[in-house]
Amino acid sequence: MLRTVAVALIDDFAPFEFGVLAEVFGIDRTEDGVPPFDFRVCSPRPGTPVRTTVGTSMTTEYGFDALLEADLVGVPAYQIRGVYPAELIDALRAAHERGAQLLTVCSGAFALGAAGLLDGRPCTTHWRHAEEFAARFPLARLDPDVLYVDDGDIITSAGTAAGIDAALHLVRREVGSEAATAIARRMVVPPQRDGGQRQFIVQPVPEFCADSLDPLLAWLSERLDREHSVADLARQAHMSERTFARRFVAETGTTPHRWLSGQRILHARRLLEQTPMGIEEVARACGFATAAMLRHHFRRAVGVAPADYRRSFAQAR
Repeated sequence: MLRTVAVALIDDFAPFEFGVLAEVFGIDRTEDGVPPFDFRVCSPRPGTPVRTTVGTSMTTEYGFDALLEADLVGVPAYQIRGVYPAELIDALRAAHERGAQLLTVCSGAFALGAAGLLDGRPCTTHWRHAEEFAARFPLARLDPDVLYVDDGDIITSAGTAAGIDAALHLVRREVGSEAATAIARRMVVPPQRDGGQRQFIVQPVPEFCADSLDPLLAWLSERLDREHSVADLARQAHMSERTFARRFVAETGTTPHRWLSGQRILHARRLLEQTPMGIEEVARACGFATAAMLRHHFRRAVGVAPADYRRSFAQAR
């Protein structure tokens, strides 16, 4: 269970990336139905100012010993350096060994790499730092093109927005989709972007393309129980299939099939949490032909069977 969240700060940390962690985990949203987190901001010497990268400083109430009591340790972006403080490296290793989950934002992955915690593990970081990261940590299995990588007890993310995605994904995984959606609603951000989406589009969308696909995505979200081929969606968007497929990836970072699958799984999670519907009913409501198909896709995406997920996250009725 995710109860205590501690963030590790060192000199020259990025306040925006720290703010991502503070916004998701540090604000009391119990009035929105989100369980409270015990949020602790830590530094090597509490009470001593810690420099940011923008000419200001912060003081913390907790030292790095608090990391050892945390269920989740957040690692924001730091200025990339050749050597990271031994206090930080030791604390990250000790927290991980004790069983804490680790979540990095942007260049925070370099600190985990320096601690040897990413050796042999899939991970990501901001695309601008990917070449340097790969050279410094050749044993890490870097994927420079995705928003975030969930490797169980370690989640790494790309830039600032991807850090929000990763943090909400973690809340969804550990607390439930309604809590993640409530936080996203307050932050006015999308409740779910799949980690496998691309970090950026190399070629900008041509000016003559159709307007935003947002109306189509909203239309689709209300019709997840139906079959939708690319040809049908292209006609709905008044585009050729080729233009539609290219535009869809440009706007969403993923394919129509993957987007639909992700939205159906998200809808299934909500129904499993909030309703007494049977698995067959949930499958039909979400566009899966059978309960077996729902179980297959749900287990692959979430890691557990729908019935097990319901037992963990169903709200008291």
